[in-house]
Amino acid sequence: MSDPALETLVLPISSGDVGLPDRARFLVLRARAGRPLKDLEPHEVVCEQSFAPDRDALQKAGFKVDAETQEDGFDAVLVLPGRQRQEARALLARAATKTRPGGTVIACAPNTEGAKTLEQDFSALFGSTDKLSKNKCRVVWAPVDASNLDTALMTDWSGLDAPRPVLDGAYISRPGVFAWDRIDPASRLLAENLPDSLSGRGADLGAGFGYLSRQVLEKAPKVAALDLYEAEKRALDLAEQNLAPFKGKKAMTGIWSDVTKGIEGPYDFLVSNPPFHQSGKADRADVGQGFIRAAAQGLRSGGVFYLVANRHLPYERTLGEVFDRVEMLADAGGYKVIKATKGKGGK
Repeated sequence: MSDPALETLVLPISSGDVGLPDRARFLVLRARAGRPLKDLEPHEVVCEQSFAPDRDALQKAGFKVDAETQEDGFDAVLVLPGRQRQEARALLARAATKTRPGGTVIACAPNTEGAKTLEQDFSALFGSTDKLSKNKCRVVWAPVDASNLDTALMTDWSGLDAPRPVLDGAYISRPGVFAWDRIDPASRLLAENLPDSLSGRGADLGAGFGYLSRQVLEKAPKVAALDLYEAEKRALDLAEQNLAPFKGKKAMTGIWSDVTKGIEGPYDFLVSNPPFHQSGKADRADVGQGFIRAAAQGLRSGGVFYLVANRHLPYERTLGEVFDRVEMLADAGGYKVIKATKGKGGK
């Protein structure tokens, strides 16, 4: 699959605009697998990625992957920042701290996902900046030069995505996590429609910073155990903090994984507000459909799956294929809440 931002990110290296030693050390922040990364070999390439699907693809391609690397002193640090500006600024500051003096930081974003803002922030931090545009993306780069680097700005930006209290102190969250400083209305609607009779062993598929899981545990006292599945490790770490009051009272396990590749089980119940974006703005119904199929496989016979989704997403056909009974519990505010039951025969 084409990845224009990744292809553009390595252009300053392949073109020779960025000079490197014969055996350079690269760090790629928010790395994604693809041919452009393979082209960096035989140099040493370390990938930092806390999103499980990208982590899995990178490992399959043979790269070393850390959720948060402790190494530094790299000859070049390549950055694929996200769209959330505080997180992106913190990532640029992190890149500066991971690069050896005289090394180079390179960053790229699609034109429709903040390329202009990235260039402005990059120049503010690193001073004089080179750039080029291709593949409807913009790549910018600069050496880490003490005479140009704004160290005060670097210090300020380094903490921009740090965990902090949100929602009047009710939760801990951080920029870059889905709906990081608010309760997503879809999750709220699902929580409002969950019965207090939930019991046994359950799981939250795509737990985020833990709002829905906490609602389950507060609302349904007969729940004995709850697993939290989350692809983004930064969110999973927050969820575990936000559920700390239940530790020792309920069996809980955080699982950093891609739900679409399957879940453990069997579970008595599952709840989920599946993501429908992976990167960019385009809807990805296939992700939610993967959640549905994983849920059906992970439930015991007679188990129930509570799902919330944007009204327009085409999930009903998939639900009908893998569940015995499908009921609409709510349709409000552009969202739908669905209860699906696994039949005794396995469907």
